[in-house]
Amino acid sequence: MASSSSYNSPCAACKFLRRKCMPGCIFAPYFPPEEPQKFANVHKIFGASNVTKLLNELPPHQREDAVNSLAYEAEARVRDPVYGCVGAISFLQRQVQRLQKELDAANSDLIHYACSEIPTALPAPPGPSSIQSMAPRQRPIDHYNRRMGNEEGYYEAPGVPYNLPWNDNPSGDNNAGGGASNM
Repeated sequence: MASSSSYNSPCAACKFLRRKCMPGCIFAPYFPPEEPQKFANVHKIFGASNVTKLLNELPPHQREDAVNSLAYEAEARVRDPVYGCVGAISFLQRQVQRLQKELDAANSDLIHYACSEIPTALPAPPGPSSIQSMAPRQRPIDHYNRRMGNEEGYYEAPGVPYNLPWNDNPSGDNNAGGGASNM
């Protein structure tokens, strides 16, 4: 934050407005005499009276940030009168998206390269005998004694050579394993 200039050199705002810079000038700490274009841009876009009102309404510790924001937006509006800061933000967002796509493509290439380095000699898939040994508990298929959806909720699918977990009731008591119960 620049201090108020001496009586011989007014702040950039007072110099631009052609007025005497008083010791309590609200612009002096934020628009030093060596940065005349900063106030010229802010005045052109926002107007000196609006900036004065804004600075008077803000607490002193927030004024510098406000002036820096106004100066940045004013400079952006001078360069791009239609979009201002939004144009710069949009440009940066598009650049981030483009770089993200490049990063995704590089990661994809890296994964492809890493996968091509993996040895292709993997163990052979299990044969038919090992699949049969891995099957769940089996019982002989009895096509004549198959029961389908009786009132106790028992279900046994035709052609399934093993017990389903909800049909695992070797005693034949249909109410013992989560079937319908009498309440």
